Amino acid sequence: MKNFRLACLLAASLAAFGTGSLAQTATKVKIGLVSTLSGPNGAIGEDIRDAFNLAIKLNDGKLGGLPVEVVIGDDQFKADVGKQLFERMVKRDKVDFMTGVVFSNIMLAGLPEAVNEKIFYISPNAAPSPLAGKDCNPYFFVASWPNDAYHEMAGQHATSRGFKTAYLMAPNYQAGKDSLAGFKRFYKGKVVNEVYTKLGQLDYSAELAEIRAAKPDAMYVFLPGGMGVNFIKQFVAAGLNKDTRLLLPGFGADQDISRGVGDVMLGMNDTAHWALDINNASNKKFVAEFEMAYKRLPTVYAAQGYDTALIFDAAIRGVKGNINDKDAMRKALREVKFDSVRGDFKFNTNHYPIQNYYLREVKKDAQGRLVNVLASNQPIMANHGDAYVQECSMR
Repeated sequence: MKNFRLACLLAASLAAFGTGSLAQTATKVKIGLVSTLSGPNGAIGEDIRDAFNLAIKLNDGKLGGLPVEVVIGDDQFKADVGKQLFERMVKRDKVDFMTGVVFSNIMLAGLPEAVNEKIFYISPNAAPSPLAGKDCNPYFFVASWPNDAYHEMAGQHATSRGFKTAYLMAPNYQAGKDSLAGFKRFYKGKVVNEVYTKLGQLDYSAELAEIRAAKPDAMYVFLPGGMGVNFIKQFVAAGLNKDTRLLLPGFGADQDISRGVGDVMLGMNDTAHWALDINNASNKKFVAEFEMAYKRLPTVYAAQGYDTALIFDAAIRGVKGNINDKDAMRKALREVKFDSVRGDFKFNTNHYPIQNYYLREVKKDAQGRLVNVLASNQPIMANHGDAYVQECSMR
């Protein structure tokens, strides 16, 4: 009995020191990257993966001074596959951190496999609203933007332009619902219809007929990847762009979309937190190095993947390689300072970003390429957070 009491006292004493006292400097860091790398939406995941790997390469193969191994998995645009990859990377591959997912439904399926095992996940894209509010998690951080944010900016821009009626459309999943909620939050005109399509849908003939009948001043769509390419082509081919102004979120008019659609993209506006021509040293280096490495211009997805790696680098350096000290790692992430390609960046108390958002326009550069650049250096909103932070219990 005496030995048992002694053991209990020893355990209590060790617990009192917290995880930090037991942590040892790691010799390497292993990161699991699950993303959509095949199918019509595979280009999105490829941009995230390629930019993430580029940042590591430019940092001599290290993050925070530690050699890096990146374990990569293709979720195939399927939530069950994504969940299986998360489980495998956490339990079999023993990754230290995770990242990479494009779509919110896939991330929500897989994320518990990581955070329940106290594995930090930094999202280079998916950022559903519940995780910004009541379901916020100490092991979940967002390096992109809240699901609502681009859409809030589009709603504000539509209001500023005086569009009296708007027709809204998005896929029927969490990010789609968040997108239209965000637009409506700042749009002061009349929403004539709000349509949710099948995720992955590529034929919009039925929806286009309804839009023609409604005759809205503005059309706002959230359709990432191949969905967006097909919709814009069909919208313009139907001649609807003559009477209705098409407004898009940043990724809906980005380099991957413009390449797929062509010159009809010229003059289209979109809203984003990053652009090719944001004038800072980190962004200039990123754009040049990405184009040199991959022979294409980066997208917002690539910018987010690159910044995600920079966040890992700064936070791991901040704990001096003691990545198993969870409390110290969380503090380092919350207070992270790095040279973001977007400019000013900081995490809010819910681990979602506070940052600037801009209006962009598709133009042609000196080489005749379609490029998405700033329509104005003045942000639509500066140092903008999200609508859910007060619902998060973390402080």
